[in-house]
Amino acid sequence: MRTEQPLGELEEDMTQDARPSGASIRERVFGGGNAQRPTQPDPILAPFFETAIEHVWGGVWNRPGLELKYRSLVVLSVLAATGHREELKTHLRGALNLGWTVDELREALLQTSAYAGFSAAHEALDVLSEIVAQG
Repeated sequence: MRTEQPLGELEEDMTQDARPSGASIRERVFGGGNAQRPTQPDPILAPFFETAIEHVWGGVWNRPGLELKYRSLVVLSVLAATGHREELKTHLRGALNLGWTVDELREALLQTSAYAGFSAAHEALDVLSEIVAQG
């Protein structure tokens, strides 16, 4: 059982099994200032985001066996393959925050072309190029 924390608070707290909370994992990936958050909570979307933070960030991202950096690369590959451009953009910024270089990310996205198709890889590389151009 985990201690409840309102959506939006990103302080480092621990679940009762001594693992970081989903919110703190998310903050480590995206950085405190880079985490995209709505300025005002949307009552329709709030339950979705609370569930994502608890189950995706607090569960899947919080498992032992892979460092956050490598989990990030897996997520980038899946997002590139499935064409989720906006989420890919967010996770590419997170990957840079976790220490991946632009060259490494370019190579990983190039690798997706053989398995997800050239169009998917091209779109993903366009997103990376856009992020690099923004600085």
